[in-house]
Amino acid sequence: MSSSYGGYHSQSYAPSAPEQPPYSNYNHTSSSTSNSSSSSFPAGTPQDVIRSFQMVDRDRSGFIDERELHQALSSGFHHFNFRTIRLLLFLFKNPHQPLTIGPKEFAALWSCLGHWRGIFERYDRDRSGKIDPLELRDALYGIGYAVPGSVLQLLLSKYGDGSGRRVELGFDSFVECGMIIKGLTDKFKEKDTRYTGSATLSYDAFMTMVLPFLVSYD
Repeated sequence: MSSSYGGYHSQSYAPSAPEQPPYSNYNHTSSSTSNSSSSSFPAGTPQDVIRSFQMVDRDRSGFIDERELHQALSSGFHHFNFRTIRLLLFLFKNPHQPLTIGPKEFAALWSCLGHWRGIFERYDRDRSGKIDPLELRDALYGIGYAVPGSVLQLLLSKYGDGSGRRVELGFDSFVECGMIIKGLTDKFKEKDTRYTGSATLSYDAFMTMVLPFLVSYD
C-alpha cells in the first residue's frame, strides 16, 4: 500500500534515504553481547575508516567521545558543528557505553554519512558547497519526504543568523535536517501501519516521538 505525504506517493516512505539506527536502541539485536565484542570493526571496514577512529582514540580505550568524534568527522568529511555531533552521538551511541561510540557504531556512522554526502552533492546544483531552501526541498523530496513548506521553514529557522538573509546549509546542518526528518518519519511510520499517511497519536506517544530529537543534542 502506498503512502501520501504532501501529495508525494511512496511505497516505503523514503526508500532511498540513508539507513540509520533506531534512535532509542542502536544495534538492539547485539545488545546482550559483551563489551569486547564491540571493540573490533566489522569485516570489510575500509582502512581509512579504521585509521580515522584510531587516530582520535588516543587512550586506546576502543571508544570515542563527543570531542574525539568531532575531530574524526571534521577531518574526514567536513567541519561539523557540535550540535550535529551531539545528534550523531545520540543516534549511533554504543549500547553499553551510551556517551561514546565504538568501532561498530563508528563504521555504521561513517557509511551513513557517505550516503548523505552523495545526496548533498547531487542536489548542490550550483556547487556552492551549501544547500539552499529549494535544494533542501528537492533533496528531501528526492529521497521520499515531501515535507510541507511550513515544516521546512521551521527547520531552516534553526540555522539563521537573525539577519533575515536566506539560510543556506553546510553539509553538517544538511545531515542534521535529514536525520531529524527521517527519524521522526520512521517513528510516525510505526503508528501508521497501513501506510495511509495519517495516524492517531496520544499525547504521550507524540511526546515520546518528538522529545528525544528536541533535547538530545541542544
